[in-house]
This record gives sequence, C-alpha cells and structure tokens, in this order.
Amino acid sequence: MTRARTLPALAMLALLVAFVAPPTGRAATGATSQTLQVFAAASLADAFNDLGRMLEQRHPGLVVRFNYTGSQQLAAQLEQGAVADLYASADDRWMSYAKDRGLVAGDPWLFARNRLVVIVPKTNPARIQKVQDIAKGGIKIVLGADAVPVGRYSRMVIRNLSRSEGFPSDFATRTLANVVSEEENVKSVVSKVQLGEADAGIVYHSDVTPAVARYIRVFEVPDSVNVIASYPMALVRGGTAPEAAKAFMELVLSAEGQRVLERHGLMPVAASNP
Repeated sequence: MTRARTLPALAMLALLVAFVAPPTGRAATGATSQTLQVFAAASLADAFNDLGRMLEQRHPGLVVRFNYTGSQQLAAQLEQGAVADLYASADDRWMSYAKDRGLVAGDPWLFARNRLVVIVPKTNPARIQKVQDIAKGGIKIVLGADAVPVGRYSRMVIRNLSRSEGFPSDFATRTLANVVSEEENVKSVVSKVQLGEADAGIVYHSDVTPAVARYIRVFEVPDSVNVIASYPMALVRGGTAPEAAKAFMELVLSAEGQRVLERHGLMPVAASNP
C-alpha cells in the first residue's frame, strides 16, 4: 500500500519560489504561457475548479486544465501514454497502481478525505424511508463499478451494514441483487439518481452539491459503519510543468486550499497529518 504524506513546508516554499520567479523579462512582458494538466477523480471537480482559478489568477500566463473521470480510467490513460503533470486519485489502490508502474514520481501526498451517503430522487418513487429499504425487492440501485473507488467503498459500506444492528444479515446479498447499473465514475451515479433512472445510489458526501440537492434526498450512513475515502496526489513522471504542478499541490495543502475542499464537502487533512 502506498503511503501518502504531506509536503514539508520549507521544501515546498522553495519550489513555489522557483515557479513564481521566471527568467527576467518574461513575466513582465506576458509573452510566455504555460499549461498545467491535472488528472483528477470526478468527485474533485468542483473544488479543483475553484483551486485552478485561484492559481491562474496568481500566476498570469498559467492555464490549468483538468481531466475528470474515474480514478481507474485516469490511471489507464497515464499507462497508455497520456500527458499530465499531476494525478489525484480517490483511493490508495489506483495511486499504488500508478506508482508500481512508474507513472508517478516520488511519494504521493494525502490531501483530503470523504464519506459516503445514500441518495434517492426527490420524488422517491420507491418510497424509501431509511437505508434498510434499499434491500427491498424491486428497488433499482445504481453503484459505481467495483474498479471505481466509490464502487469499492460502496460495497464495503453495504457489507458493514449487514453486520450492523438493525440490519438483516442478508442485507448485502439483497441490496447487491438490486443493482441495475454499474457506473465508471461517481458523477454518473449522481446523474442517474437525480434524473430518476434509479431508485437509489451511493455517492460521496461532497457530490451532494447545492445544485444536486434540489433533486435528491440524502440518507446518512452511520459513522460506525461508514467508509472514509482517502485522496492522494502525486506528480506524473515526465510531466511538462512540474513546478506549476508543485505550486498547485502547495495550494491544495495550504490552509486556504483545505478550506476550499471543506467548502465543497470534502474532509480536510493537511493540519492533522504527520
């Protein structure tokens, strides 16, 4: 298992200074530009878009571009030769996959966590009133595929609930039998539930944005059985903008960046990491 860590402040400051201070005359004339390509898990889209705009405003000429989809798809794209500077995964499994294959440079750094919730359409045609109800016959459930971080986490939660007080021992078997679709990223799960194409789904807490909340109802998973998702990030080996990538990482790990993540429903971690 790859262990994520935070970046030492002094070392990161030196890297940031190197990025901020381009050769004499280039910044003043605005003649140069640079593109930072970030591959990030779909659940990070709203928070990372805000952070990208912040970095662009502070560094004229920098353009931050994002590729959002399932962590497993991003790892596969990197393995197939896609060009990127930074990879941010929604679990350690796919970061370890990338590291083991030499796709990322150095150790990854943990920058956020997340938790899971059950969602149903606001109209709630299946009349789900509690989490236990998703195991009833005839319920249409949509989950992330098992290869997708949210899909793997969802199945862990379902198994945990089967061993929880107040849930039948066959809860997992019955619930998984109700799965009618397996999606390649968490945004697709949200979309199908929001549109009423499924009776229920399991997603990250951060995916229940104000725009989405108008169309769904949320059922919390008890903390005792919930699964906390870990988000590591790392530089991509052979990236074309390593200093810009390091500056973005520093912003994400800063107190300001952590507040942005928290505002978008993620759980900050930088202050508590060794």
